[in-house]
Amino acid sequence: MIALVREVGRSLVRCELRYLARAPIDVPQAQRQHAQYVAELSALGYRIEWLPPLAEHPDAVFVEDTAVLVAEVAVITRPGAASRRAEVESVAAALAQHVPVRRVTDPACLEGGDVLRIGRRLYVGQADGPGARTNAAGIAQLGEALKPFGYAVQALALHGCLHLKSACTFIPPETLLVNPDWVDSAAFTGAAVIAVDPREAYGANTLSVAGVTVVSSAYPRTQGRLDAAGIATRALDVSELHKAEAALTCMSLLLEGREELSA
Repeated sequence: MIALVREVGRSLVRCELRYLARAPIDVPQAQRQHAQYVAELSALGYRIEWLPPLAEHPDAVFVEDTAVLVAEVAVITRPGAASRRAEVESVAAALAQHVPVRRVTDPACLEGGDVLRIGRRLYVGQADGPGARTNAAGIAQLGEALKPFGYAVQALALHGCLHLKSACTFIPPETLLVNPDWVDSAAFTGAAVIAVDPREAYGANTLSVAGVTVVSSAYPRTQGRLDAAGIATRALDVSELHKAEAALTCMSLLLEGREELSA
């Protein structure tokens, strides 16, 4: 298993924001938190592969948005934030060493944080209003790219959050953690739904690896709901990165074996 990651640059303070007010970011602390995140991935069994640094690209650490991965292929995205489009070529080059690569192209906009895979179905969030990171053309092109491999793509409406994975994440084998104010959980089939604690709106983004669900330490009440459901959790402090409208899934691209990815 391989985790592609990129270092936190000092330019993070100029990150793109849509829903959060800008707050001062302690970049050295963000770098330490990111290092702990990478160490956690390594401890959970991933071989770390570092992407080239992009010091002048504030959001470059959030590599998930640059590609959508399934077992058979990597689909390179075209971010909805124009400032992020220069990030994709280094990711494409790295992924091409491991899997075939396809691309979405203009007029498509698609960001990996908007894509949630459950089995052979990929749900893609489309936020309302100006500044949405994924559009209908991006969803359509993703569907065409993955159709030959037997995947179905389904669009979902989002309200009030940046990406679909801000609103929900899937915890294998059958649990969906969701903020019901941001996405309709009834759109998902075959999953047991757990709602975030209403005081922790951003608590739905988790990262499940090797039977462990990594959660942000900023959301202890939501972690408690997962623990009560019998889900093994581990908390990680990413508080400075939260200020950049970021969460756990967005800081890595995880390449796994064919069996795991196509389950």
